[in-house]
Amino acid sequence: MFKAQYNNLYFQALMLSIFMALFVMSCASFASNWNSPYTNNQVKQQKLFNSFSSPPKHLDPVVSYNSNEWAILSQVYEPLLQYHYLKRPYKIEPLTLTRMPVIRHLDKHNQAVSDSSNNIEFTEYLFELKRDIGFQNHPAFVLNDDNSYLYHELAASQLDRISNVNDFAKQSSRELLAADYVYAIKRMGLRQNNSPVLDSMQAYIVGLKEFSKQVTQAFDEQLKQEGTQSKVSYFDLNQYEISGVQVIDSHRFKIKIKGVYPQFLYWLTMNFFAPIPWEADKFYKQPGLVEKNITLDTSPVGTGAYYLAENNPNRQMRLIANPNYHQAFYPSSGLADGADRALLDDAGKQLPFIKEVVYTLEKESVPLWNKFLQGYYDASGVSSDSFDQAVSVSGSGNMSLTNEMQERGIQFVSQIQPTIFYFGFNMADPVVGGYSVKQQKLRQAISIAVNFEEYISIFLNGRGMSAQGPIPPGIFGHEPGEKGVNSVVYDWKVNRLERKSIEYAKKLLAEAGYPNGRKDNGEPLSLYYDTAATGPDSQSELNWYRKQFAKLGINLIIRATDYNRFQDKIRNAKGQMFSWGWNADYPDPENFLFLLYGGNATINTDGSGVNSANYDNPEFNRLFKLMKTMANGPERLKIIQKMVSIAQQDAPWIWGFHPKSLALYHSWLKNVWPNALANNTTKYRRIDAAERFEKQQAWNSPVVWPLILVLLVSIIAIWPLKKAYLQRQKSVISSNQNKSTKEGV
Repeated sequence: MFKAQYNNLYFQALMLSIFMALFVMSCASFASNWNSPYTNNQVKQQKLFNSFSSPPKHLDPVVSYNSNEWAILSQVYEPLLQYHYLKRPYKIEPLTLTRMPVIRHLDKHNQAVSDSSNNIEFTEYLFELKRDIGFQNHPAFVLNDDNSYLYHELAASQLDRISNVNDFAKQSSRELLAADYVYAIKRMGLRQNNSPVLDSMQAYIVGLKEFSKQVTQAFDEQLKQEGTQSKVSYFDLNQYEISGVQVIDSHRFKIKIKGVYPQFLYWLTMNFFAPIPWEADKFYKQPGLVEKNITLDTSPVGTGAYYLAENNPNRQMRLIANPNYHQAFYPSSGLADGADRALLDDAGKQLPFIKEVVYTLEKESVPLWNKFLQGYYDASGVSSDSFDQAVSVSGSGNMSLTNEMQERGIQFVSQIQPTIFYFGFNMADPVVGGYSVKQQKLRQAISIAVNFEEYISIFLNGRGMSAQGPIPPGIFGHEPGEKGVNSVVYDWKVNRLERKSIEYAKKLLAEAGYPNGRKDNGEPLSLYYDTAATGPDSQSELNWYRKQFAKLGINLIIRATDYNRFQDKIRNAKGQMFSWGWNADYPDPENFLFLLYGGNATINTDGSGVNSANYDNPEFNRLFKLMKTMANGPERLKIIQKMVSIAQQDAPWIWGFHPKSLALYHSWLKNVWPNALANNTTKYRRIDAAERFEKQQAWNSPVVWPLILVLLVSIIAIWPLKKAYLQRQKSVISSNQNKSTKEGV
């Protein structure tokens, strides 16, 4: 009986093992990418698979001012203007307008005057919108038969099954109107909305300051009457007007600004000036929706090429092509010199090409990189950990892809960003600040000692170029080569930059009153560096800074704290030295030189200014006021050169570096072109889905033979177990027979 039972079990185990082996081989033939995060059907569609590492905090365009947020927002919202995708230098063009704004200059009596008049008091911009641009489908627009809004007064019972804005049974749309752009500016003026550009715009838009004061006070009074301080309540901005912002008719409006400010057009490319329908504002201010975190800050409403279909910042975000998107076409001209002609293969075709964008949260760089190599992400940056695997750098500093990347058909784009990272001195500090020759020489000596070429090599894998002044390449006023050399820190020798010697820096330090880094009493000079870099990965960078100062005998004391505390210290001029950076808001030198204008110093603006170094040189300030409203040309360039020379001599910053972006992408991702200022570029991209599917299959074929081998070994291993089991059973039977014989005797 025991043998029969065992043989049955053995036969079942054998059959199960054979079945599993056949199953494994069968799956291998039908599913060659077991570990794929997407189905084969998804891979074969016009879907872009991307990642994000930092969840967006704000998707309300009046509040958001971070690049990771604008990566989402700029696909959903449409300001009046945009940057041409291909042209260099950067050029703005109409987005929702029929043409570029019509500009008139006015005197104090609002009478038109010529562009060259000395009596210009105002500049007026006239905007005309294209017809038939519609918002995405949204519950805020749904009307009842009597033209009242279906979802503007929601009962608690209606919200029971609502978890996001797409759960509403009915959705509708309406045409984009001039009043929607005006309403966006009104929302900017409401102080309770915390727009980061309100103070800047109040200085230009006529009547915005008075409007802001009026509506802010009125809203506070409304909140008091309602007995709430939550700011959830809807405030009807349509009851109030901005004197310098006027709706003419359904598709035309105008904005009047003070004086002449050519850079105002660049502001109109930003999401702060994207249209907001009042219906959406009112819809989202319902308490039941706010409690569920369904707000304009989490669920944007726009006219762009995409709408946000899923917002789960702890896992995944999805954009889907807007079915109401207006006619827009891939550019047919404007290709920059040296650019790949294939960038015009889709010229004149309807946008967007990609129908869905899937952003997946990736907190670690290693798994992100591995998934990119497997083809599961269409593009990727390059972290320090994977740099050597991806990129090889020649002796002259030129970058190229490694053989491994080239064999996979991976390509890359790289450009110097319109950005500067700098090391700042607090010019209000009694030790490192000041404008005397001795104080200048202390900062100049430190500027020579802190070797940012070395920093770029060690910490950036060579991805950057040392800055000679505040203006990055690609921005008017940047002087390449010998013309732009900061002669305080560098010499130009044999057609290349050469940093001045440490011996020369020590000489300057002695002339500043600190021979060998010692004060008059013989004590070493100690300086303080404030930073928000507190993690373990930051220690090597902070140690590097210590070594740079130690070259001069200066003791650098690190004061690390959290970012909020760091910001408070710098804004209140409590720090001595610090590091900071600035990304271009628009391609104009004013956007960088204003970082050193005395009127923007934090100590002169109650901490709100962008001049964190508190640099305040009267001659620099005078030239800045002349330069900022001038058109680009020889006269403006001459003034900029004087300003940069003054700043180089004063050395309020160690000029630091301009970072170089490096992005890799697979061969199936088309129309990839770096545009550091345009944010709405997803609509231009295209996927060769067939190629992606084919390569994913080839790169991710499962290796199943080890599993089959394990199964075969398991089958073979059953035989000795069987033999041992049978021997044990025979021994038991024999023992029982002997026992029975004895008992019978």
